[in-house]
Amino acid sequence: MPKMKTKSGAKKRFSLTATGKVRMNPSRKRHGLVNRPQQMKRQHRGSELLSEPDAKIVKKFFLVNG
Repeated sequence: MPKMKTKSGAKKRFSLTATGKVRMNPSRKRHGLVNRPQQMKRQHRGSELLSEPDAKIVKKFFLVNG
């Protein structure tokens, strides 16, 4: 039986905190920022924690045997 591989796309987009929560960077900050509201650009600065239902899905990508 071949080994299960982790999702390499998830490795690049998400990281796990020490307590097991999933950290992500907000989207829509790459280009076209002139057309975006200033409030949105401010709120999407830094990283965010993923909601629990979404984090449950993403954690499966990191855990090879889970």
